[in-house]
Amino acid sequence: MMKFIALLPMKENSERVPQKNYRELAGKPLFFYIADSLKKTKCFEKLIINTDSDKIANMTIERYGDWVLIHERPNELCGDFVSMNRIIKYDITKYGDDSHYFQTHSTNPFLSKTVIRNAVRFYKKNVIDNKYDTVFSVNELKTRLYDKDLKPINHNPDELIRTQDLDTIYEENSNFYIFNTNSFQLTNGRIGKKPFPFVMESNRIESLDIDDPKDWEFAEELIYGGRIDFK
Repeated sequence: MMKFIALLPMKENSERVPQKNYRELAGKPLFFYIADSLKKTKCFEKLIINTDSDKIANMTIERYGDWVLIHERPNELCGDFVSMNRIIKYDITKYGDDSHYFQTHSTNPFLSKTVIRNAVRFYKKNVIDNKYDTVFSVNELKTRLYDKDLKPINHNPDELIRTQDLDTIYEENSNFYIFNTNSFQLTNGRIGKKPFPFVMESNRIESLDIDDPKDWEFAEELIYGGRIDFK
């Protein structure tokens, strides 16, 4: 039987939205949204929170009890320029078990229980069949794209074919990554050698990543406007 562990790394400070991870969004600390969803799926044996914040650790233990393991972030992994893969490596090494991991972020409050369950179900089936070794969330783009020098990436401006006929491009939306101890060790990263891009088809709202004050304001508008259903 596959054992799944959820990973939710969080630091105390953030540059663009101060104390973003535990700041109240529409009356609820931001990271409670995704942590609540993870727990309600009943997919995960434990939730590991890697943090340098006593406040986050205390809030987590008070709300989720022994379902959560707190990994106090060592000094060498603190700061704004530390690779997430280094933090994940620390977590899975400290946990010390050949488990399967679902890593997400506090900044994805609208990631739904349905998508989480479906992604875990897909991973279970296809990793057992050895078709893929990792799954990560993406948005599917069917639009004309250019690089920073305005060179077309996926189209010919002289041949304006319909956008629906363009080659698909995937945008890594950072909502989740599902991997295992072995796949991580092979690449030293959360995306393995045989990854599958899991398209979040519902809408771009669900894959919203809160990165700056405008994203925060938009998220509040969605909640207060009743456009988000957390059932």
